[in-house]
Amino acid sequence: MTGEHQTLALLLFSGFVAVTLAITTWVSRRRHGSAEEFYAGGRLFSPMENGFAVSGDYVSAASFLGVTGLIALYGYDGLLYVVGFFVAWLVVLFLVAELVRNCGRFTLADVVAARMSERPVRIAAGTASVTVSVMYLVAQMVGAGSLVALLLGRTSGTAQAWTVIAVGALMVTYVSLGGMRATTWIQIVKAVLLLSGTVALTVLVLVRFHGDLDRLLVTAAERSGHGDAFLAPGLKYGGSWTARLDFISLGLALVLGTAGLPHILSRFYTVPTARAARRSAVWSIGLIGGFYLMAIVLGFGAAAVVGPEALRRSNAAGNTAMPLLALDLGGGVGSTGGTVLFAVVAAVAFATILAVVAGITLASSASVAHDLYASLRRPHTKARGEVAVARAAAVGIGVVAIALGLLARDLNVAFLVGLAFAVAASANLPVLVYSLFWRAFTTRGAVWAVYGGLVPALVLVVLSPVVSGSPGSLFPDIDLQYFPLQNPGIVSIPLGFLAGWLGTVTSDEVADEAKYAETEVRSLTGAGAV
Repeated sequence: MTGEHQTLALLLFSGFVAVTLAITTWVSRRRHGSAEEFYAGGRLFSPMENGFAVSGDYVSAASFLGVTGLIALYGYDGLLYVVGFFVAWLVVLFLVAELVRNCGRFTLADVVAARMSERPVRIAAGTASVTVSVMYLVAQMVGAGSLVALLLGRTSGTAQAWTVIAVGALMVTYVSLGGMRATTWIQIVKAVLLLSGTVALTVLVLVRFHGDLDRLLVTAAERSGHGDAFLAPGLKYGGSWTARLDFISLGLALVLGTAGLPHILSRFYTVPTARAARRSAVWSIGLIGGFYLMAIVLGFGAAAVVGPEALRRSNAAGNTAMPLLALDLGGGVGSTGGTVLFAVVAAVAFATILAVVAGITLASSASVAHDLYASLRRPHTKARGEVAVARAAAVGIGVVAIALGLLARDLNVAFLVGLAFAVAASANLPVLVYSLFWRAFTTRGAVWAVYGGLVPALVLVVLSPVVSGSPGSLFPDIDLQYFPLQNPGIVSIPLGFLAGWLGTVTSDEVADEAKYAETEVRSLTGAGAV
């Protein structure tokens, strides 16, 4: 990249960071020593505000950078991510959004603990939530490193490493100082910037091809080097039986995983009523659906305008497709328009990463403090102590995410998020569904459901081609590959549900009918909800 690109993009980066830090500083002046203020922003956000914040929290680097790159490299098969990410919101809307808002206070564990023995359930659910959050954070760190390495024109790991460290420091600052209120407004600002930038790029792509989508697709197929196969299923997930099972496994993970993501579920606690939570989900579906429709155009646009070969030279996983497309649409390297458009898109992508990592860090630190710490602390400990623990947890989680982000910097961010979705669907979704809808569900069933999905998912990832045994693995020189699939969802998700059922039917505990009746009435009517 030229010096003009670097200077302008860095100025825009600095401007966004300055604005968000100003928001955080302003919010930090308000009293947020209470757990409700720190975790849920006082539950004062309107459905529209929360809908924008949810979309800002959900549309991450995996979507803005990773999905467009996968479509540009693999055509039709890359569309699986778009379909999975969007269809998942129907599960959230109809299955969990309103019910979770009615039954919990701050975290997923609140929903389960309402009718179970609190301590073992909170420890299990808190552990799973932190694990999912850290995996999701790693993807955002990888996206940040790829973006700034492109900006600085460096392929060495030094630029990526310092970028990951800087993003980690910023996210800790946002969460520890501003809590949920600052995080929410950062996500709203990011959502507006993201949608505006995506609309502008989509219009430019359509103008380049005179509004002819057929011409766009044909050109993309020609430049891909695969011809018509680029527009048909099977380029990435075809051929062998393992590739086809990977396709099914990834689809299950994406569709079911959103309903188990801690940072998404926590957003429904920031509105005052269950009706507002439901309306937030509707706003989110509209905004997120619009973005993904445009992402399809941009993915094929990157293949047609930039070309897969140039994308792979920049980043083998395709994470830089969107910035390179903007550079070309603006007039190419050295042009004023290209410089401006590239810088704007790079700044929007960086804003996306910062907003998402803030939301994930807040959710995971809430799980540490409200679930793990609260389960072990002495009775009658003040809530202010819990908030202090949450702030300290944000620092620790940031350090872990930075270390893992440096390790996985060569993998596609959408692929990494797919792994996080698989773990969320395996560990969190079974216990959530059983708690809300199964009258006989017991504490043992809840604990087994969490660990019965979490442990197999993590073990299968370690034993998969993701970690070792292939050229694109984290450790290509080591061979621990015993599980042939890259995504464990097709195995670990059913195991989570099976473990929950098995733990319940083998338990001597008798489910509390009164607590279940109370939970059922509360979840469906909102009576007694916080």
